[in-house]
Amino acid sequence: MTMMSEFKEFAVRGNVVDLAVGIIIGVAFGKIVSSFVADVLMPPIGLLIGGVDFSNLSITLQAASEGAEAVALRYGVFLQAVFDFVIIAFAVFIVVRMLNKLKRKEVEAPAASVAPTVEEKLLEEIRDLLKHRNV
Repeated sequence: MTMMSEFKEFAVRGNVVDLAVGIIIGVAFGKIVSSFVADVLMPPIGLLIGGVDFSNLSITLQAASEGAEAVALRYGVFLQAVFDFVIIAFAVFIVVRMLNKLKRKEVEAPAASVAPTVEEKLLEEIRDLLKHRNV
């Protein structure tokens, strides 16, 4: 088997394709959540705390000089990343929770009860008669 045919077999295998689709959807979902956090959630939060934009929060460790840029600890960008993570994690939790509920409903749905056959009814009657006889 040539390397090209092995690669083709590997690439078209179901799990690899599913993984690729999952990654693509995950990246797109990450962009949506990042936009939601940056454009929808953060402006009201910034307004509540006095109009502060988190991404601009920083502590200057060393001021800029003629040959060097300022050295700053940009903790606002870190806070923004933490908010993004928490919201993404919560969204994934909600999706997994909904999927688990759907799975539980499938399991809880009782199978259609099958009426006992004539033979089973007769065997049950025989069993009951034998129980009463041994008492």
